[in-house]
Amino acid sequence: MADVDFCVVGAGFAGLTAALRLKQAGRSVVVLEARDRVGGRTFTELRADGTWIDRGGAWVGPGQDRIYALMAEFDVPSYKQYGRGESMMVIGGKQFRYTGTVPRTLNPFATVNLGTAMLELAQMCKTIPLEEPWNAKKADKWDTISVAQWLDHHVRSLAARDLLETAIGGTYTSDTSEVSLLFALHQMASGGGPQFVFGVEGGSQDSRIVGGMGAVYGPMAAEMGDALHLSAPVRRIEQGDDQVTVRCDDMTVTTRRVIVAVPIAIASQILYEPGLPVDRSLLHQRMPSGAVYKINIVYDEPFWRSDGLTGQSAAPGTPAPVTIDACTDAGTPGVLCVIVEGPTARDMCALDDETRRGLILAELANRFGPKAGSPIDFIEQNWTTERYSGGGMISHAPPGVLTEFGPALREPCGRIHWAGTESSAVMCGWVDGAVRSGERAAAEVMAAERVAVA
Repeated sequence: MADVDFCVVGAGFAGLTAALRLKQAGRSVVVLEARDRVGGRTFTELRADGTWIDRGGAWVGPGQDRIYALMAEFDVPSYKQYGRGESMMVIGGKQFRYTGTVPRTLNPFATVNLGTAMLELAQMCKTIPLEEPWNAKKADKWDTISVAQWLDHHVRSLAARDLLETAIGGTYTSDTSEVSLLFALHQMASGGGPQFVFGVEGGSQDSRIVGGMGAVYGPMAAEMGDALHLSAPVRRIEQGDDQVTVRCDDMTVTTRRVIVAVPIAIASQILYEPGLPVDRSLLHQRMPSGAVYKINIVYDEPFWRSDGLTGQSAAPGTPAPVTIDACTDAGTPGVLCVIVEGPTARDMCALDDETRRGLILAELANRFGPKAGSPIDFIEQNWTTERYSGGGMISHAPPGVLTEFGPALREPCGRIHWAGTESSAVMCGWVDGAVRSGERAAAEVMAAERVAVA
C-alpha cells in the first residue's frame, strides 16, 4: 500500500512530464507504466555500435516550445533533418525528382489542384478555435463529413488526390473515410496549418534530437527514481469522497488524485468505479487509433545522399508509401526510415516477416537503386499490435465525435484527470502536445487540491 499526493498512469511523455512537474513542486507521486519501458509512443533503441534508432515519434519543429524546453532542461541538443538534394514522388509508377514542395514535372492540373486544396485547408484551419474546435462556426457541417468526402469534392486530379490521401491519411494512420474533416482541421490548426503538418524544413519534421527521444525521456524517468513502476498495468481505479484507489496486479496506490496519461483507445481498458460520466465513457469508444509500421533500414552509408537525394519520397499505393532519411547527427551508418500507415499497414500485418521485408526492399531498390536492396539491418516496429499503444501514433475522431463528445477530452471526472497528446489544444498529435498536456494536468491537480484545502 502506497499513500501519495498524486498517481500518474502511463510513462510516455505526457505522464512523465506530469510526474516530473509534480515532483519539482514538492508533491509525492507514483508513476505506473504497463510496459517494461518508458517512452510510450516514442521508443529509442540504442545499438551496439553506439548509434540509436527512434522506433516511434522522432521529430521536433518550430513552435514546439515545450519539448524544446524539456530538452534545454536536460541539456539535450537537436540537429536539422537532412534535406540537401532532391526528393522523389512516384505517381503511377513514374518517378519525379524535385526540389521544393511539389515536382514541377507533375502535370499542371495536378499541381494547381494540389496547391488550391492546400490553400483551402489552410484557410479553414484559421477559423478553428483551438481550445474548442466543436464551437467553430462551421463545426456542425465539417463534423458530418469525412476527409475523404471533402477530397471527393475538392480534388479532381487523381495524382493530387493520391498524394493528399497519403499525407492526411498517414497523419492519422487510417483511411481518410474514417476521419472527421473537423478533427483533421483542428489537428492541423493546432500545429499552425497543413504546411507545418506535412513540412520538413520549418515544419513538423524540421529537426531530430541528438540521441533520439530517449535522450529526453531517459533523464525524466531517472528523476522519478523508485516512484516509477514498470510492468504495472492499471486494472481498476476507484474513486471515493476524498481519495482514489489505483489497483495493479501486484500493487495498490491510494492518492488524492490520479492523472490518466495513456492513449484514449487504451484508457477504456481500465475499469472505473464508479463508472465514468457518459460522455467520457463514449469518447473512449469513439476515438480509435489506426495502423502503422515504422521500419528503420540500416546501410553502411547513406548512399542516397551521394546520389543527390534527400531520402524523402512519397509513393502512394506501394509497400513503402513514405521514406525519410533517419541518420543520426553523425551521418553514418545510413538509416532510411519507411513509414507504412493505414490500410496498407493493415495489409502488411497479414504477411509473414520475410514476405513483408522482401516487398519493401524490392520497392526501395526500384526507387533508390540496387544498394537499397542490401541493408545490414532491418528494424521493424509494428505499432498496430502494440498492446499498450492501441495502434497508430494518434487517436483520431470519426465524423460526429468532436461535436458530440469533444468537451470531454480534458474535463476531469471527479478526481480523475486526463493527459495525452490528443487532449492538447496546441500541437495535438506530436510529442510537444503530450508534454503540454502533462504540464496542464499537473497544474490542474495541484490547483484542485489547493481549492479543496481552502
